[in-house]
Amino acid sequence: MPKVSIKGTTMPSSPIRKLVPFAEAAKKLGKKIYHLNIGQPDIETPETMLNAIKNSNIKVLEYSHSAGFESYRKKLATYYNGFKMPVALEDIIITTGGSEAIEIAMMTCFNAGDEIIIPEPFYANYNGFSCAADVIIKPVKSTIESGFALPPISDFEKLITPKTKGIMICNPGNPTGYLYTREELELLKQLVLKYDLFLLSDEVYREFCYDGKEYVSVMHLQGIENNVVLLDSISKRYSACGARIGAMISKNKEVMTTAMKFAQARLSPPTFGQIGAEAALETPKEYFDKVQMEYVGRRDYLIEALNKMEGVFCPKPSGAFYCIARLPIDNADKFCQWLLESFDYEGQTVMLAPATGFYSTPGSGINEVRLAYVLNKEALKNAMICLEQSLKVYPGRIK
Repeated sequence: MPKVSIKGTTMPSSPIRKLVPFAEAAKKLGKKIYHLNIGQPDIETPETMLNAIKNSNIKVLEYSHSAGFESYRKKLATYYNGFKMPVALEDIIITTGGSEAIEIAMMTCFNAGDEIIIPEPFYANYNGFSCAADVIIKPVKSTIESGFALPPISDFEKLITPKTKGIMICNPGNPTGYLYTREELELLKQLVLKYDLFLLSDEVYREFCYDGKEYVSVMHLQGIENNVVLLDSISKRYSACGARIGAMISKNKEVMTTAMKFAQARLSPPTFGQIGAEAALETPKEYFDKVQMEYVGRRDYLIEALNKMEGVFCPKPSGAFYCIARLPIDNADKFCQWLLESFDYEGQTVMLAPATGFYSTPGSGINEVRLAYVLNKEALKNAMICLEQSLKVYPGRIK
């Protein structure tokens, strides 16, 4: 029998979804599961978006332009301008989700064997995207004690070799919820200039910045316009994960001309997704105000509940809707599976994501989990009761 590719065998499985079979088995046994393992918001998608899709009078579902609808890109540029980001129509390529934006950016900016430095923990699928593009991730570790702030620049410099071609960040961060400060981004800017690196920034959570803290984009950094590639998606800000619409943005004309070749090779982004995304740009500010207030309430409850549990520590995030908590357990992977297979409290249990999948360094995150506060407060309350009870009886609890 023919063998599959080496790339296929080395491609990592999703650490966020690997527990799904255990969750399905638990549900068949009648257990109620509170899903805090995946960033699927329960917030309703804006009516402006859904109505545009429902009311479209398309007779033939044609290909769109490979870069995406011009009308959408024009309006999207105006949206970025609203954040004081100097983006024009020609700086944007619409992609099939933020995932494709990252994949195209990596294939555009890096050769096979090139190295990219990423602060860890980081979004687990960066491992998969880099594998597909034959790019080598060099992780630089942030710590839970600092709330996952940017690691010292000296730690970045220690990793730079002749093969280093870029740095990648997520801001606000998944899985940590950390929001980088202007000072931290300016430090990265100096490093990018010193070594002439690409700076890729995944900024899909910009609408979710809390406590009055400033959102600073890499597009705000002056003097590195040709080094910066912005990666975006509508999935989270409009609670529209299934629309599969993202964007790759850069002022570097050579980067965008090259990226366009990859965009043409995959033909075009989804038509209905673009129709909805264009209409979603008309979503009133009140929608985002209400959503942000909801997430702040959820965050505040969750962080307080976690830190009240004996042996648990969780820094308070300033963005996105994730946090990483350190638990008094021997192994996060074992614990998360045990929650589904062997534990319930009054017929209920909780599904978490082991933080090991968000690190590239072996052995890291062994006693940490990521929680996504994407459920309403009543569900979060029940989930935290389950978690607290589980920690009291887990066989691998660490004193």
